Amino acid sequence: QVQLVESGGGLVQAGGSPRLSCAASGGTFSDYPVGWFRQAPGKEREFVAVISWSTGSRYYTDSVKGRFTISRDNAKNMVYLQMNSLKPEDTAVYYCVAGGWGTSVDSFRSWGRGTQDTVSS
Repeated sequence: QVQLVESGGGLVQAGGSPRLSCAASGGTFSDYPVGWFRQAPGKEREFVAVISWSTGSRYYTDSVKGRFTISRDNAKNMVYLQMNSLKPEDTAVYYCVAGGWGTSVDSFRSWGRGTQDTVSS
C-alpha cells in the first residue's frame, strides 16, 4: 500500500495562491489515480480533485473549478494541488489520496495524514 505525506499547508490570506504537495512512496506511483479531499471544521470530509494515472484526466468538485489545479509528476512520485483565489471557506485539512476512483471517502485505499490550510479574510 502506498504511503502519502502532504506538505504546504499553513495560514494564507484570502485571494492567495498556495500549492499543496504530496509525496508518495511504497508503490508504483504511475499505476493509480491520485487526488485530494478536505475536511472543514464541523463538516464532513469532501472530495476536491482527482487525476487519472495514465491520461491525466482531471475532475474537480464544483466549488473549486477554475480556481484549483491538480497535477502529478510520476517521475518524482509527487502530486500537487495549486490553489488560487482562496476563500475563507477553503479553510480545511487537506488529504492526499491514492489507489481508487470516485468522490466518496470510501473510494480510495490510501490516505495521508492531512495538512491544515487556513484562509484568513
